[in-house]
Amino acid sequence: MTNFIDLVEVLYEDNHIIAVNKKSSDIVQGDKTGDKPLNEIVKTFIKEKYQKPGEVFLGTVHRIDRPVSGVVIFAKTSKALERLNKMFNEKTVQKTYWAIVKNKPENNEGKLVHYLIKNEQKNKSTAHLKEVANSKKSELVYKIIYQFNNYYLLEIKPLTGRHHQIRVQLSAMGCPIKGDLKYGFNRSNADASISLHARKVEFIHPVTKEPITIIAPPNVTDPLWKEAQEKVV
Repeated sequence: MTNFIDLVEVLYEDNHIIAVNKKSSDIVQGDKTGDKPLNEIVKTFIKEKYQKPGEVFLGTVHRIDRPVSGVVIFAKTSKALERLNKMFNEKTVQKTYWAIVKNKPENNEGKLVHYLIKNEQKNKSTAHLKEVANSKKSELVYKIIYQFNNYYLLEIKPLTGRHHQIRVQLSAMGCPIKGDLKYGFNRSNADASISLHARKVEFIHPVTKEPITIIAPPNVTDPLWKEAQEKVV
């Protein structure tokens, strides 16, 4: 029998919210693969941990792509879900990502502005420098925060929330993310992940109104992520 308590790495929990560190292999919500999604795993975790009878309430507030790791927040109450949804929609939640890239950006830090078009059939977005029909403006800021022997670690703060935004914008800059075959990297990672990690989420608690900062350690079984975790403060 699966012990779901051992499957979940909880980063923060109170009566209203729970934040977990998603593995790169997890899907946040169910899809056509039929694989057990993270929201169901966390539901079972709560049920087992607190020995709750009946159905457990858990609201999915946001998602990150399957091959991406890092912070995912869920709501444990309907009040928290409604307020967190509003905060994400109004872009008052600050998200910070780490990405490992092979090519050094032309500038050590900067802002990227593109106009993205999503291809539903291919589940892929394309980036354009000027506005085109049916495109959505996409903005992020980045900076190099560490240099490995052969790679660079970028810190990224998305200013919008578009489909595959970080992946396609970094690729358009000439810096595809390590392992991201869909957006131009030349080989996959051994575990099928891409080297993109949702490192930090900052927001005002939807109920207590206290400032909350949640930080997710990367997968240190990967030597590059281990080095990043040890070297970057």
